[in-house]
Amino acid sequence: MNAPSANPPLIAAADKGDMAAIERLLAEGAKVDAKDEAGRTALMAATQKNNLPLARRLIAAGSDVNARDITMLSPYLCAGANGFNEILKLAIASGADRNSVNRFGGTPLLPSSEKGFLRTVRVCLAAGIPVDRANDLGWSALLEAVILGDGGRLYGDVIEALVQAGADKNLRDRDGKSSLEHAQALGQERVLKIFRGEGAAAGAGATAIRQAKQAEKAERYEEALAIVEAALAQHPGDPDLAYYKGYYLYELGRNEEAIRALEAVLAANAEAIEFHFYIAYAWRAMKQPEAALAAFDAGIAKQPKARFLRYHKSNYLRELGRHEAAVAVMDELLARDPGRYDFAFHKGNSLRSLGRHEEAISAIEIAIASDPGNPLYRQHKAQSLRLLGREAEAQAVLAAAGRPPAARAS
Repeated sequence: MNAPSANPPLIAAADKGDMAAIERLLAEGAKVDAKDEAGRTALMAATQKNNLPLARRLIAAGSDVNARDITMLSPYLCAGANGFNEILKLAIASGADRNSVNRFGGTPLLPSSEKGFLRTVRVCLAAGIPVDRANDLGWSALLEAVILGDGGRLYGDVIEALVQAGADKNLRDRDGKSSLEHAQALGQERVLKIFRGEGAAAGAGATAIRQAKQAEKAERYEEALAIVEAALAQHPGDPDLAYYKGYYLYELGRNEEAIRALEAVLAANAEAIEFHFYIAYAWRAMKQPEAALAAFDAGIAKQPKARFLRYHKSNYLRELGRHEAAVAVMDELLARDPGRYDFAFHKGNSLRSLGRHEEAISAIEIAIASDPGNPLYRQHKAQSLRLLGREAEAQAVLAAAGRPPAARAS
């Protein structure tokens, strides 16, 4: 293994997206899998920037798609968690370990299902990633999509893809509840229709939507868009058709058009809260974080007691490295739902990223109290204890967890 150094030139070049420097350094014999202090290789740096040409060149030079950084992410896992579909496909074709998991015990199928990355979900399923593999929170991809989704159009399609791939709606989480029971408790009628085998498409545009989905599954997005646009000309007020128009424009990278299409639905129906989520993701894709956060906030203002948009706003804030703001959102969620151990867990991770280790331990202890048999929380508590120099306490916590964190590093 290459010992990490402060900032190897190859990684610095990858961070800048400097292909010419990459070529020169490789020609000079730079070690392609040298790591920086965060354990990143140049390929990881390229993946984090979603730089496909650079990733392709580094893989061709021999970089390992399974090499992990200090957070236990590999380029393969990173691409899947962030919806970087072309790099994910490249990593899978280049020897990705389909059974490898992140520090939460999840394959790429789980975060992509949680975040509503439908195309990524399809890539994972096509690659044969196990559909019912549960993470250390006790959640499968289907449980994540039901519990952390909103039961709307996008999450309905994610859930439909998982069910068609054989996901078990009766698989139970650590609280003993199944996806079916969660969907019933949350009133997710669209999801319950899918579980009954009825499909979610309904209304005047249902036939066109089914046809468009067939093209979409083959990644023929131009064809899918043409189908729904033709149907919209006949049924201009249909919100389902308008959603799919926006979604296909998003997948084609035509994000400004997607936003206009989705905003038109909101103008006609201000209570279509889920459309704020879609608009936020289009802004995210354009690397416009303030506009994305404003879209989340606009939806939250309309539905201040709901957790869906707040949770995904906090996800995005963590992605941006804005952990102070993420902690504030988690506090809002915990005030409404103090028993949610996953919220306490995420809060603890953000606090640790801020160096507030005592507070991180307090947050993780809430998760431990809610789910005392889960080793994941004790492992993360031990990480904070170690960062405080309290090694003996960390070892005692790990002994109680029954498994050291390093077990996932292989």
